[in-house]
Amino acid sequence: MENWTKIHETSDLQYAELLKSLLLNEDIDAVTMNQKDSSNLIFGTVSLYVPNDLADKAKAIIQAQIDE
Repeated sequence: MENWTKIHETSDLQYAELLKSLLLNEDIDAVTMNQKDSSNLIFGTVSLYVPNDLADKAKAIIQAQIDE
């Protein structure tokens, strides 16, 4: 994904979607890439990507959410 930076990775799909929604509410484009095994959802990860120029801002927003 050229021009996009992975800013977070988790095994929890719902948490990744929550973080994505948080960023979208802050007017930061965000996409998730689900790499979980479709036959066994225990395996794999979900990655969260944002445009390169917004990566630092997005990381700060996510860190603030984690710190709460």
